[in-house]
Amino acid sequence: MWEAAPAWFLGWVISPYTGWTREHWAGLADRLLLAARRHASPSHARISFPGEPGGYGPDVDALEGFARTFLAAGFRVAGEGGRDPLNLMEWYARGIAAGTDPHHPDRWVRLDEHGQAKVEAASLALVLHLTRPWLWDRLTSTVREQVVDYLAPAVGSGYPPINWVWFQIVVEQFLASVGGPYEQEDIDAGLALSESFERADGWYADGSERAYDHYAGWALHFYPPLWREMAGLPPDPRHLARLERFLDHAVHLVGADGSPLIQGRSLAYRFAAATPFWVGARAGVGSPGLLRRAASGIVRHFAGHGAPGEDGILTLGWHGPHRAIAQDYSGPGSPYWAAKGLYGLALPAGHPVWTAVEEPLPVERGDFTRVVRAPGWLVSGTRADGVVRVVNHGTDHSYPGSDLADAPLYARLGYSTATFPLLAGDPLDQSVVVLDEEGRASHRTGFTAGALDVLPSGTVVGSSRWRAHWGEQGPGPDHGYSRAGAEMRHGPEVEVVSLVRGAWEVRLTRVDGRARGLRVGGWPAPEHGPATRVIGGAGLSASGVEVAGTPLGERTLVPWCATPGEVRPGRWYAAALLLGDGGEPPAIGDRKITWPDGTIDDFTTIPVLSK
Repeated sequence: MWEAAPAWFLGWVISPYTGWTREHWAGLADRLLLAARRHASPSHARISFPGEPGGYGPDVDALEGFARTFLAAGFRVAGEGGRDPLNLMEWYARGIAAGTDPHHPDRWVRLDEHGQAKVEAASLALVLHLTRPWLWDRLTSTVREQVVDYLAPAVGSGYPPINWVWFQIVVEQFLASVGGPYEQEDIDAGLALSESFERADGWYADGSERAYDHYAGWALHFYPPLWREMAGLPPDPRHLARLERFLDHAVHLVGADGSPLIQGRSLAYRFAAATPFWVGARAGVGSPGLLRRAASGIVRHFAGHGAPGEDGILTLGWHGPHRAIAQDYSGPGSPYWAAKGLYGLALPAGHPVWTAVEEPLPVERGDFTRVVRAPGWLVSGTRADGVVRVVNHGTDHSYPGSDLADAPLYARLGYSTATFPLLAGDPLDQSVVVLDEEGRASHRTGFTAGALDVLPSGTVVGSSRWRAHWGEQGPGPDHGYSRAGAEMRHGPEVEVVSLVRGAWEVRLTRVDGRARGLRVGGWPAPEHGPATRVIGGAGLSASGVEVAGTPLGERTLVPWCATPGEVRPGRWYAAALLLGDGGEPPAIGDRKITWPDGTIDDFTTIPVLSK
């Protein structure tokens, strides 16, 4: 009976939420890989996708095009146990032979010529490991020597103390496995540095700063178990425990429509956000049906919104092309780090993650709120609209007390699966700002994070405090986070307390000093997206809506409220902010909030408000 059922029917039986099966994933990978071939050099060593060159130039762009699509090819063949109807291994072997030949006109940029080659070298080493019987073992001795020589500059080299440490670890471990040069001291030092990135509840920061973003999943949780495989070591129970805790948070950060949280740099990597769910599946951590639901939801979200496009190419953008979201290190080949999100294809068709029935995401099971302590996030998901929101009191990609302009991808007070932060101009969306005499908005990077808590009612609460300052980003390349060097002007201290329940946040603000004005900016929702509102309480009687453009819509609406004149020092100002289907607004009294569901929260139970 089941054998006679059409494939589309069987897909919805096993995948009742997305309809996606392993065949859909394989089809997407093949489409990406075949499209990439059309932009390869005759030697296959360089894949140069159309578009304006990136900040590192066309040679780096072409290397990225090869190395990042090579990830997809490797996952595809590894999961098939070597079966290779598209002849991927032979095709990429030709490129490897030319790219690592120092005398070939299509040779690759070397690791000691440009730092970005250190990133791409890790992808090369990783896939050579995963496909060893079908690629490395079949290379000629000359080509293998060329590969070793190409990777060798990693040994003893300096790497930025962020997720890049894993690029050196992976490359040197591969070199060790094939009898090449390596330094155990490099590997040990990198492992120790990576351990220093560990934070609460399974999270990693991307370095020593308050840098929390998708790199926690697609890099800092991705490489450790693969390195242990390469080193012939069993899984590390500590990492598995961290991964389990992290995944419990990660599944709560996926919207019902499959959108991942729109926050942090490198968003052009798109469905790379699915990577940690496959890491969990490969490690045997988490529920297979839930992990596949999250991963398939993410990739289906982008596939359904034009990524890749009709030509099979991933452009710099979110859904369609939108180069403004790219960082200076991004070029036409950069988006293919999305291939990491195809990691599940390295697991065979009989793996439980492919055979289990999809389970609903947390936001599909019901409304929820939760505290995520490492990044300082209050998370809220609502089943009615499928939106997940994050109110941010802990992440700015900086340090407490630093004096920098805000980075829109990190320092806003809120991010969601349905809104895109405004990428230019002074803070407006999801902000609390003091206005100077010229009406310019202040910045908050370098804030002091307050405690996060869950009230007995289930409402979540958090706070942060900072000295308002005005200025510009410092000089240097844009890597998505704040750049030091610009002179700042200082103003009064600002304190914000957020209470979050359902689709609503009640935001309380106090300014400790004189100021021309105070403005509270709401969610930047696309015109035809979820509802967005800001309702000002006493003293916040001025209001309006700004219109801007984002990758989600040329008309993005940003509501705001403000004081009509000067701020009264020490006074608590209250505003209610909505994103989605929230019903009637909460009623805010002198001491209490009455939420739309009838729940009442007393301010005096919150330490920062009861002083």
